Amino acid sequence: MFWNTRRHFLASGTAMLAIPALAQTDVNEATITEVEREVSNTARHNVSSFRALDWKSYFLNLNNGAILVDIASRALHYWSEDEAIYKLFPSSVPLSEELTRRGTTQITQKIIGPSWRPTPSMLKRNPEWPAFIGPGPDNPLGTHALYLGWEFYRIHGTHDTRKIGRRSSNGCIGLYNRHIAELFDLSKVGTQVLLI
Repeated sequence: MFWNTRRHFLASGTAMLAIPALAQTDVNEATITEVEREVSNTARHNVSSFRALDWKSYFLNLNNGAILVDIASRALHYWSEDEAIYKLFPSSVPLSEELTRRGTTQITQKIIGPSWRPTPSMLKRNPEWPAFIGPGPDNPLGTHALYLGWEFYRIHGTHDTRKIGRRSSNGCIGLYNRHIAELFDLSKVGTQVLLI
């Protein structure tokens, strides 16, 4: 009887150890996560919305360089004045059409370590927000800000990287901090900006 119980215990224990291996070999396609799939299968979804563009379709010239923000594809394009540099960055865009401004403007000011004050309409919608946040990790403008010719509108960084690629701002265009630092160095006061 002891051997019978021991054999039964060993057999059932071995079977229990094999279950995870069996479960791993019988994986249904529907249960595979995007991370586990081949890159070629998942990259296809973003190809049409995140593509290189030609500046000639949007600007008359590249005087002072040019920045195009495509709200629909959530991408920012930059061309240098001499056409030697073209950059394409993923961006965050305004939450709604009501908050979205489209048209032509330019960079009017560049600030490293910007301070942030919510606009009067932001404070009306969110009275619990602070009236001022200085430079640092809690600042919604990230590490760098490019001020535009429109009051309250900026292209800036963000410490909250979950916002990039989403409708998440109150009107501004957000970039990863490393990308806004790169764009900050490439652009200048007077760089053309077009939001479409």
